[in-house]
Amino acid sequence: MAAFVTVLLCADLIGAAKTAQVGPFHLGGLVLGPFTFGAGVLFFPLSYVFGDVLTEVYGYARARKVVWAGFAALAFAAFMSKVVLSFAPAPGDWNMGYHSAMQTVFGNTPRLVLASLIAYFCGEFCNSFVLAKMKLRTEGRLLWMRTIGSTIVGEAVDSVVFYPLAFYGLWPNDLLVTVLMTNYTLKVGWEVVMTPVTYRVVNFLKRVESEDYFDRDTDFTPFSLKA
Repeated sequence: MAAFVTVLLCADLIGAAKTAQVGPFHLGGLVLGPFTFGAGVLFFPLSYVFGDVLTEVYGYARARKVVWAGFAALAFAAFMSKVVLSFAPAPGDWNMGYHSAMQTVFGNTPRLVLASLIAYFCGEFCNSFVLAKMKLRTEGRLLWMRTIGSTIVGEAVDSVVFYPLAFYGLWPNDLLVTVLMTNYTLKVGWEVVMTPVTYRVVNFLKRVESEDYFDRDTDFTPFSLKA
């Protein structure tokens, strides 16, 4: 849970609104790119890996508690940023310059904060729900299919909710669609690349914890903290 929350906070505070570009790449006579993407996408998908591990080993209900812990951490970070930045800086050029930099880095608009919270809430719960249901349907087999399949759904919900809510009207529509689609592709690609690591972590935890939970009688409402 600590690792999950750490990834969420860092991904939300560092690079969430930064649009980056790489390329073009020259492969013989073929030119690929340049590719535009949101910089936060490099690390945010790790939260879905943690979510997959938690749901696979401990079940939806206990993963739900961790998702709520992440939600509370994000909300507190937004609240703390708002309070700290509301104070006027002490006199002096250095303090004024530093305050301005802090405003730029941490002064996310209420719109961006709200979009982030809503997208996180919807995406993470969709991810855990799909994984838990697929585990029942496959009787615990085909872990790779379940982790990738749940990420395809969860990240799609997250991306479709977050980018329009956060940036519609601020970014040109073509840039908004490009970043949304590129980030979604990268997020799912991350899950595929991390599948061998997910297998190792899941097998290790199942062995040392003697736990492999199946959500046969679970109440799947997201609005509960019962485990």
